[in-house]
Amino acid sequence: MRPSGRLPGALRTLSIDTNFSKHAEGSALIRMGNTEVLVTASIESKVPPFLRGKGEGWVTAEYGMLPRATHTRGDREAARGKQSGRTQEIQRLIGRAMRAVVDRKAMGEMSIVIDCDVLNADGGTRCAAISGAWVALHLALRHAMNKNILGSMPLTDQVAAVSCGIFKDTAVLDLDYDEDSNAGADANFVLTGSGGLVEVQGTAEGAPFSEAQLLDLLRLAREGTAQIFAAQKKAVGIG
Repeated sequence: MRPSGRLPGALRTLSIDTNFSKHAEGSALIRMGNTEVLVTASIESKVPPFLRGKGEGWVTAEYGMLPRATHTRGDREAARGKQSGRTQEIQRLIGRAMRAVVDRKAMGEMSIVIDCDVLNADGGTRCAAISGAWVALHLALRHAMNKNILGSMPLTDQVAAVSCGIFKDTAVLDLDYDEDSNAGADANFVLTGSGGLVEVQGTAEGAPFSEAQLLDLLRLAREGTAQIFAAQKKAVGIG
């Protein structure tokens, strides 16, 4: 039995509330169980220096956790004067995930900055951030279309992420903190709506896991992201 009482292939309760931030062009508050992430997407009429004059847009991301998002208070990274390696890795992952489903030529020379702030952490924060970021990005791009900044939607697909792991020798979907901290293996899958793999991060915490177990985790990830894709579509009013 999982600590939460869920079946192996069950997601935590998922909700996505849009337009949570008053000023951002796109925003979403995503809740996966007790994990809550506020995501905003901000449009900037400039691109990084390496893209100037190329007629391409850019999507990047920043990620952070509030000091009491976890069981004990963590220092603000700004107070420490530098970001942790974990933070840098996650925000690069979020940016890659968004760029995988955007036609940057169709954007023209604009940038969208995705800010992901973890309000409450109970496992799977990077996955929730990615799934919520797609919603915020979609809303920001729609805003640009409504303002006649863009003539068409540059998004080419959906993207979402979910964690899976081996807990008590069983493949399970969407690990919470209790499972993640005791898993024999854990993995994060970033998938597109059309079935493509953007990124797979998998680690054995003890004994190695098998190829068959990896395929079990991928199967669960596809089932889980199918539900997330449906929630994303509902949040932005498509499909």
